[in-house]
Amino acid sequence: MLTNYKRGLLAGIPIALGYLSVSFTFGIIAISYGLTWWEATLISMTTVTSAGQFSGIQTMMVPGLWWDILISQVTINLRYSFMSIALSQKLSERFKGLWRWLLAFSVTDEIFAVAISEKEISRSFWLGLSTLPYVGWSLGTLLGALLGNVLPARIMSALGLALYGMFVAIVVPVMKTEKPVIWVVVLAIIISCCFTYLPWLKTISPGLSISICAVFCAGVMAFLKPVEDEEKDEPLQEGGLS
Repeated sequence: MLTNYKRGLLAGIPIALGYLSVSFTFGIIAISYGLTWWEATLISMTTVTSAGQFSGIQTMMVPGLWWDILISQVTINLRYSFMSIALSQKLSERFKGLWRWLLAFSVTDEIFAVAISEKEISRSFWLGLSTLPYVGWSLGTLLGALLGNVLPARIMSALGLALYGMFVAIVVPVMKTEKPVIWVVVLAIIISCCFTYLPWLKTISPGLSISICAVFCAGVMAFLKPVEDEEKDEPLQEGGLS
């Protein structure tokens, strides 16, 4: 058990370092929107969803947009449900019941990417893999919230690009091998610009516009370039049923 935990802990170090810089940016932005340092830190400690948090605080600043927050958060975080389904196929026999409820909290894009490569995922490995990323995400938010008003404006501006850099790092490798992803990105850029500059669209809240953009672009490309089923029927063995 301890061996698997240490192995997971080591595998989580790069994720933790990345989360530290991105959540630092979230702490800075949260303070700029009027949240206190402990409110920003509490959000990161109880959610651990980068895009959801950035979208959420933007929508929170506009009173009364409860449905917008609900729709945007469900849309943005729905991917974790599919990740969990994929991970459930690789969990060890002892990884069940209350353990699944507790450790499912730490499912993120990067943790999923590391865990899914395992032949079998044990409780101790997953706990080790989740420990440092969680600490990095929470600690980075705290530091960003406390130091946001101390650091020079140039550094704060540069750190503001950290979130976009993280998503570019996730998307670009896939774009190199999957051409439809390129068209999804291009279409998403066009639709996002429409919500930013067109007079009749820019009045829509950021959270709702993100949801519309994501669902529309994914739906269009799923229709135009559906993923073919790689599983093919195996040929009947000689002497089998005809």
